[in-house]
Amino acid sequence: MNTGTNVLFDDWDDAPAPIAPDLSPETAHAPETAAGGRAPVKAADKRIVNGQGDINQLAPFKYPWAWDFFLTANRNHWAPTEINMAQDVQDYRHKLTPAERHMFENVLAYLTTSDILAMRNIGLAVMEKMTAPELQIYQARQVFEEALHTWTYQHCIETLNLEQEEIYNRYRIVPAIHGKIALANRRLEKVLCSGLDLTDRETLHEFALSYLFFAGIFEGCWFYNGFSPIFALQRRGLMKGTAEQFQYIMRDEVLHCAFGIRVIRELMHEENLTLDPEAVADLWREAEAAESVYAGYVLREPILGYSAALHMEQFRFVANRRARQLGLAEPFPGAEAALPWLDEQANLRKEKNFFETRITEYQTGGSLAWE
Repeated sequence: MNTGTNVLFDDWDDAPAPIAPDLSPETAHAPETAAGGRAPVKAADKRIVNGQGDINQLAPFKYPWAWDFFLTANRNHWAPTEINMAQDVQDYRHKLTPAERHMFENVLAYLTTSDILAMRNIGLAVMEKMTAPELQIYQARQVFEEALHTWTYQHCIETLNLEQEEIYNRYRIVPAIHGKIALANRRLEKVLCSGLDLTDRETLHEFALSYLFFAGIFEGCWFYNGFSPIFALQRRGLMKGTAEQFQYIMRDEVLHCAFGIRVIRELMHEENLTLDPEAVADLWREAEAAESVYAGYVLREPILGYSAALHMEQFRFVANRRARQLGLAEPFPGAEAALPWLDEQANLRKEKNFFETRITEYQTGGSLAWE
């Protein structure tokens, strides 16, 4: 990846002597000014990948929407320790049925691993391949948010006094949970290595498919739909502290998915790239199969107001939405919204009693909506 010219901290216009020009292969092609420096950065020269501009100079923007994502993300800032979990302890110990406790623990077990995987993917596979800094700066925030989400799950585990080793290891020993993580690893690890030649059309296509899986399926479907069993408990007045934590997380994930979809669409336009329809169809088929096994295990006994069948129908409905947002054919034509209340969790503006709320809570978590 081109990182632009290396400039000394004291390399100013009034320096007593000019700095010798950088003739490294990465920068030898850059236009020079009459004074021997580099030409100003032009927004039009920036690209999502394969750009030749200065990656260290934020503006002028070519993708101002990416900066808007960064500013919006900072308005949804919270810490898990700010949310009262006292009632959740009582609910978990005395009110949840065995089926509800099974569901709750396994959703948590899946999420603990997923957000670390997401953090690594953005930080190691995606961010370093972006060649416009306004894209990278939002993704840096995204890396932080995935770490924050992992802290949130850990806080829930500690607060409820769950056996940490047992919860964290479920993804390794429970086939239904392991299946989703294994599929994600297989789809994402192909582009984890640095130095991929994205000027090669086949490699670029593989990268775009991987990013589509991550943004559109992993975050846009599995995460978005994956919180709904906990929200089903919240709607009945149970585990409300955990659900509030997940509402904040879901707002982050809505932005992550929307950003990723925007990047993929613009990448395809910039690079004149068309995704292989059969390769995309394979992504959806694999994702649905893994999700079906997972839902069957986590909800092996339906809980009040929620079942594996409802979960899967909602998955297909959300998958169709993500495909439309990507400008692609719907993978599951005719799927209907089985959980019409789910979008409320992302779009709801949290109104609190001013006199019972910390100022930091009162200022965070504004309404977020899809483009």
